[in-house]
Amino acid sequence: MMAPIQASELLSLKMYAEQRSDYRKKILAIKKVRRVPIGDHLSLLFENRETIYYQIMEILYVEGTENVAGIDDELIAYNPLIPDGDNWKATMLIEYTDSAERKVQLENLHAIENKIWCRVGDNPQFYAIADEDMSRASADKTSAVHFLRFQLSADDMSSMRAGGRVQFGCSHPHYHIEGGVIDETIRTSLRADLAD
Repeated sequence: MMAPIQASELLSLKMYAEQRSDYRKKILAIKKVRRVPIGDHLSLLFENRETIYYQIMEILYVEGTENVAGIDDELIAYNPLIPDGDNWKATMLIEYTDSAERKVQLENLHAIENKIWCRVGDNPQFYAIADEDMSRASADKTSAVHFLRFQLSADDMSSMRAGGRVQFGCSHPHYHIEGGVIDETIRTSLRADLAD
């Protein structure tokens, strides 16, 4: 299980500014092996302690936040996105470059966040739990960003340890994707999120 990030671990904004460029390169390399596309317009970015640490530091840096209350607010908001040892946590992005098309598709894809599934090995597929902190959809459209938790069963965990394949897909009627099996590099990265 990955421990929550503590305020004492965070860099001062001055120290972070000095390391920001190198840190960004490091995180981009990590994210490269933690991004799973589902079709052409949806992707899952699987978070871990390092990606969340970076997210917190970026927010504090951009907003110039150094007070204890502001730092605590970010830790409270982002620590729940760190995997708990028996799940994966992902930022889901719906991506359309044309703003007019994006507006139409966010209406067409209403509730898509509840239709993202995973299958580990030969075990039954299961659906991610979306937006546990707050709803990001309105009555008639979805949001372009959602936060998902993929809660693995004991059988899923065993299959992962044994090298079982992993597949993600979507069963929304307007975006039905039988996702392919993720490659070994991504599977290895996701395996590291799970407790032994």
